[in-house]
Amino acid sequence: MSEAENIAKVRAGMFWNDSVKTVLSVCCNSPELFPYLRVCNSRSDYITKWLKKYFDGYNNRPSKRTSKKISTVSDEIIDTILSVRLPTLSTDGINHIKYAHRLSMSAENILGLLLEEYLAEKLSSYGWHCAWGATTNKVDFCTKKGELLQVKNRSNSENSSSSSVRKGTIIRKWHRVNAQNGAYYWKKLNQLIGCSNLSEEDFATFIRQTIAENPAALYVEDSKYWQQVQS
Repeated sequence: MSEAENIAKVRAGMFWNDSVKTVLSVCCNSPELFPYLRVCNSRSDYITKWLKKYFDGYNNRPSKRTSKKISTVSDEIIDTILSVRLPTLSTDGINHIKYAHRLSMSAENILGLLLEEYLAEKLSSYGWHCAWGATTNKVDFCTKKGELLQVKNRSNSENSSSSSVRKGTIIRKWHRVNAQNGAYYWKKLNQLIGCSNLSEEDFATFIRQTIAENPAALYVEDSKYWQQVQS
């Protein structure tokens, strides 16, 4: 632990606090929680890469990140499918649909990160620390007691209700919304954490504030079609 502290204190973009210490300690107590990191030649090398992974996640949280353009290009056969099914659509109309879809995909890409940062802010005062950068296997938050929590945005992205990590250790799982009926499960999380201030309304407020203060968190393509929709 002292080795990790020394590394974190001298590396740019890193620091040492209770959250980093807690997440690393939980992994040390249950080594199977440590993620696989390629080409680590020594213990010191692994610790350095683990810390880099943690702070890459922390320093690129939605309130600070600049999202990149979607790297894939649209498949032109989609135009054919849409034009045959909806023959009254103009070429511009089809392009509007494709652009809106790409914009929606960009928003979906950061939704999980927004949820993670929201919970990191809200749960820290209750002793739950965020494992930034996926630095613990299957776990997003943990406590000094070794309690583990996995968070998902939707029910259909979750595999099972609980998973054993170590003898006597269970990962608690929570998802924000039921993908089938749209029901929210904040009450369940409030009960699990022992608080009462988590809600969909509060999460939406956090998102509005975060995106307003850092518009670059959501990449928006410079497109003539977007300008037309706005006008």
